[in-house]
Amino acid sequence: MTVQKIAITVDAELLTRIDRLISERRFPNRSRAFQEALREKLERAERSRLAREAAKLDRAFEQKLADEGLGNLQEWPEY
Repeated sequence: MTVQKIAITVDAELLTRIDRLISERRFPNRSRAFQEALREKLERAERSRLAREAAKLDRAFEQKLADEGLGNLQEWPEY
């Protein structure tokens, strides 16, 4: 994994909380703490978007598509 250095401005209280986690050995350093927090936030945002998009689907239509071609199926094909 390629990493790049960036500069950010962080609230003093947040930095104190991060440093406390580092002193408790929950993270090896500030960079790792911020990387993991950012990764988790981005993954959560992406899952939320997927859920919003899925909610737009017409369930009856999607079920019809899923069932299409299964009407004549007597048993599952062997793979």
